[in-house]
Amino acid sequence: MTHDHDDSGEHSELGEMDVRVRALQTVLSQKGYIDPAAIDAIIETYETKVGPHNGARVVARAWVDPAFRKWLLQDATAAIASLGYPGAHMVAVENTESRHNIVVCTLCSCYPWQVLGLPPVWYKSAAYRARAVKDPRGVLRDFGVTLPASTEIRVWDSTAEVRYLVLPCRSSGTAGLTEQELAALVTRDSMIGTGLARSPGSPT
Repeated sequence: MTHDHDDSGEHSELGEMDVRVRALQTVLSQKGYIDPAAIDAIIETYETKVGPHNGARVVARAWVDPAFRKWLLQDATAAIASLGYPGAHMVAVENTESRHNIVVCTLCSCYPWQVLGLPPVWYKSAAYRARAVKDPRGVLRDFGVTLPASTEIRVWDSTAEVRYLVLPCRSSGTAGLTEQELAALVTRDSMIGTGLARSPGSPT
C-alpha cells in the first residue's frame, strides 16, 4: 500500500525550525552520515520509554503503597528499577507539610532522564542553577508556588553520581482515585520541586 503526501501541506503545519531540521536530516541521510532508523529509535525511546510519565508512575505507586514508599525513600535506585526504569543512582526526597524539596544541578545539568526524560531548558540555565541555591523561595514564586514562611525549603544538588527525585505531596480530594488516575496528576515540575501535583479537575 502506498501513501501520497502533500509536502506543502505538511510543511505548512510545521514551524520554520522543524522544516529546516527535516531538510537537514534528509540531506545527511542521503549522504549516509546518519541512519534514519537509528534516529527513529531514539525519538521513540524519548516519546514512549523515558520521560515524566515514568516518574509519575513511581510517585503514584508510592502514594498508594506504603511499603513501596518506604522502599523508595530508603533505596530509590532499586525501587525505581523494580518498575522497569533502571539507571543512575537515585535518591528520593519527600515533600511534607513542613518541608519542601527542590532539585538543581549547580555544576551542569545532571538529571534523572529515565524517570523525567530530557531536562527542560530552564533547568540547564545559569540563572536557575544559581538562584535555586541562593533564593529557592524566590525561584518557587517565579514558578507560581508560594509556600508558608514556616515551610523549610531544602535544596538538593544533583551530581554525576547521584540524581534526585522529589516525592510531592499527594493532592487533596484524591481518595478513591486509581493509581493511573493519580499518576495523571503528577507533573514533571512537581518531581523537580518547582511545582506541585495537580488537583483533580485542574487543567493539564
